[in-house]
Amino acid sequence: MLARLSIRDIVLIERLDIEFATGLAVLTGETGAGKSILLDAFALALGGRGDAGLVRHGAEQGQVTAVFDIPKNHPAAKILAENGLEDTGEMILRRVQLADGRTRAFINDQSISVQTLKAVGAALVEIHGQHDERALVDAATHRRLLDAFAGLEKDVSAVEVLWDARRTANTALEEHRAGMERAAREADYLRHASDELKQLAPKDGEETSLASRRTTMMQGEKIASDLREAQEAVGGHHSPVASLSAAVRRLERRGVNSPALVEPAVRAIDVAINALEEADQHLQAALAATDFDPSELERIEERLFALRAASRKYSTPVDGLAALAARYAADVVLIDAGASRLKKLEQAAIEADARYAAAAKKLSMARQKSAEKLNKAVNAELAPLKLERAKFMTQVETDETAPGPQGFDRVEFWVQTNPGTKPGPLMKVASGGELSRFLLALKVVLSDRGSAPTLVFDEIDTGVGGAVADAIGGRLARLAGKVQVMAVTHAPQVAARADQHLLISKDALDKGKRVATRVNALAADHRREEIARMLAGAEITAEARAAADRLLKAATA
Repeated sequence: MLARLSIRDIVLIERLDIEFATGLAVLTGETGAGKSILLDAFALALGGRGDAGLVRHGAEQGQVTAVFDIPKNHPAAKILAENGLEDTGEMILRRVQLADGRTRAFINDQSISVQTLKAVGAALVEIHGQHDERALVDAATHRRLLDAFAGLEKDVSAVEVLWDARRTANTALEEHRAGMERAAREADYLRHASDELKQLAPKDGEETSLASRRTTMMQGEKIASDLREAQEAVGGHHSPVASLSAAVRRLERRGVNSPALVEPAVRAIDVAINALEEADQHLQAALAATDFDPSELERIEERLFALRAASRKYSTPVDGLAALAARYAADVVLIDAGASRLKKLEQAAIEADARYAAAAKKLSMARQKSAEKLNKAVNAELAPLKLERAKFMTQVETDETAPGPQGFDRVEFWVQTNPGTKPGPLMKVASGGELSRFLLALKVVLSDRGSAPTLVFDEIDTGVGGAVADAIGGRLARLAGKVQVMAVTHAPQVAARADQHLLISKDALDKGKRVATRVNALAADHRREEIARMLAGAEITAEARAAADRLLKAATA
């Protein structure tokens, strides 16, 4: 539910903080007091379209913050998780509108895209008015509402899983068929190429390894004599190691009497001997590397020539020949064994289609039955709303040739406003006032299913009489028993049923040079006075106050 709404520098609102509670909250006030501004600001926080004109004159930016308390398993929490945002239980939506037209969006003080803010806002709040089509214009929404009413969400999820499995099976089948067709068109070439590459047997990294070995062999041939000469000097007959070792032994024998004189020299000679032995090892390794069979160099040259010739022939880098060989071999296998594999994939696709079709048909039958129940429930709400001659109909059109993730069905709400008139889609047939009442009847029926936790109704009682307004107020109050409801209203019968009454007004500031919108929560006496004003107009009479008292008492009876 919406817990708090804070607005800064939006049109006529300088600073406004409103605390909300559960139940029904009504917002009343004179025409032009700022009710529309308040709703526009709220819509901005929910991801609505930004507009530089919303920023109060003289301010650099405006800001709206909406704080919600939501349960852990709410759909909005899932949207947060999908976008890497933490769910703390309290969800703070904030939108900054800059005077240059740009906007910035935040959830729990983390910067997000406006699209994410809009998705979260739609999961938290629905705003409805006489000309607001957002909740009903999309037929997919009608299907979702019918499924929610019937408790078919698990069945829909099961159909979605089967749809994905069906799509996967058919994709695998089509890919295999395409591969077989491609392979069949190039069968002779593929067999020849596969055999040739199989015989060549290229390996990943082989070219680099062979080229490096060839370079080492060719360079080694040039420096071999120098290496042998150096090795002879370090470790051969002319090596000083033997004489140095003998000198060390003599010094060690003499060092018993004069260690201070001998030991430093002994240590230094030991280091020199070790260094010469290490150099000898490196030189022997280098000589071993340069010692090669000339036929080995010839074999390397021939192998590199063969690999590079194949690379040119198949327009593929040498390092890509192994992968190409594997692909050609797979294509040949596909030709040889493809028919058997094709039959298995065709059978898998047929079975996946059958499972999906069976579940989708079962879902369609459940929707047809539930549509009748929804019609009955909604039509029962119409008479008190002075729509007793109207009829609500849920059209479920099943087309098995047009399957989708949620089945075969297209669901759309239709109405017949008067006997003898042609039924049609709700959004096209119903007038503004009728539309709002049809919508209210739907919301009452669906209050605990398929509804956002906060519903806002913007003047849906406009143009109706006292009895209809009273019926609207009664249904809003019933609805508020299950979800949080806010209503902008001019009907005293609706205002009298509120759990929270907020008065919107404009106050003059700076000696009348400018005005600012204010919102005040009304206590009992002030509330009676406001309802009396709504009944009487500019001059509040004793009769109006008495009528207001009667409305308030009747609302609590």
